[in-house]
Amino acid sequence: MQKKHLNNLIELLSIPSVSAQAEHKEDMVKTCLWLKKKFDQLGFAAQIYPTKCHPVFFAQNLSAGTAKPTVLIYGHYDVQAPDPLDEWVSEPFKPEVRKGNLYARGVADDKGQFYAWVAAIEEILEEQKGLPINIKFLIEGEEEIGSPTLDPFIKKYKKMLKADVCIISDSHALSESQPLVTYGLRGLVYTEVTLQTLSRDAHSGSYGGNVINPANCLAEIIGQLKDKNHKILIPGFYDNVRHLSKAERKELAKFPFRTKQVKDEVGAFVVTGEKGFSVAERNGARPTLDVNGIWGGYAGEGPKTIIPAKAGAKISMRIVPGQTDTEIFAKFSKYVKKNTPKGVKLTIKNLSSGNPILVDMTSSYQKAAAQALKKIFGKNPMYELAGGSIPVTCTFKEILGIDSVMMGYGLPDDGLHSPNEKMSLTMFEKGIATSKEFLNTL
Repeated sequence: MQKKHLNNLIELLSIPSVSAQAEHKEDMVKTCLWLKKKFDQLGFAAQIYPTKCHPVFFAQNLSAGTAKPTVLIYGHYDVQAPDPLDEWVSEPFKPEVRKGNLYARGVADDKGQFYAWVAAIEEILEEQKGLPINIKFLIEGEEEIGSPTLDPFIKKYKKMLKADVCIISDSHALSESQPLVTYGLRGLVYTEVTLQTLSRDAHSGSYGGNVINPANCLAEIIGQLKDKNHKILIPGFYDNVRHLSKAERKELAKFPFRTKQVKDEVGAFVVTGEKGFSVAERNGARPTLDVNGIWGGYAGEGPKTIIPAKAGAKISMRIVPGQTDTEIFAKFSKYVKKNTPKGVKLTIKNLSSGNPILVDMTSSYQKAAAQALKKIFGKNPMYELAGGSIPVTCTFKEILGIDSVMMGYGLPDDGLHSPNEKMSLTMFEKGIATSKEFLNTL
């Protein structure tokens, strides 16, 4: 790996582009200006597009000509807040190399991963004096806050963003020697449910037994969402779930994500879930429902004998191919309303949603990715149905009509969103080499 690539990445990581905090608004613009300067040096036509929130960076080089394919490379330059600061060994925005890793906020999520493609293109231009295919970059600054302005941007600039395929490196390999390709992602329906039964908190001695306690009511509603075997009880919830073929289940059985991995990674006391499915299948091929947070009443030190006026919960559902976010939100809302007794003011909000994605693994682009990964890593990639969501993949599919190739250059222990986030220098180097091989293969 050329030393300049590491130095450039360190410069990029030194800009605290925290999208969630207003105090870093100027840093968001500063990051885009840094990117523009870099892409100008590479001979790309680069532009910064203001939005109602943070700017979008776009660059393109179409010098390969209309006979060659066009690749759209997606990434995000915004990062999570670094708190808690006292748990960092080195400062989050003063990158430091230790024991073969580069430590900094945003290094694996996602600056180091998308910059591997920039470095690869720089090397190709030095070696070949031209690009083998047409390349476009879309690098947004709102991914960590839900990309509120990205969909309208993509709709508005649909013609400018036109491409044959999208490339996303915002995930991880299994190890420094075992590459991974994600071929499916779950979607998300994230709700907030609020129950109110009183105009204000009431004395539990004076009014207990005569009024509805919203916290008790909420507990009963939540208790009716799933049974003891972890089956979701919402009518019609599983109607459109895609069934796994025998071949696909066989392939997923090879994936090393089992009880041990779950226990090791999150310290789970027990691993359990929907019966009849393996850990790997439940991780990406089956829908889920979870309470993410719950509140109501008094939770401070000592007693306070009240009946709370309000109680609420945040409840999310991960959905799989075949399901849609609008369908599932409607079924969830109908079921919760049905189980809410009279005398309760119920509010259900859809805070965030996105559809699942399943890509065509027979495409030439997926085959090129597998070929490039095998050449650089020395092993065929493993294939994963991922449990998380990357909503922009659905946007690209729905608006631009293109699939995404998802191959990550991070590692499972990189510590995304937590103190001491890192990226392996070996993975950064392999990411550059794989990106070069992929582009030249196309």
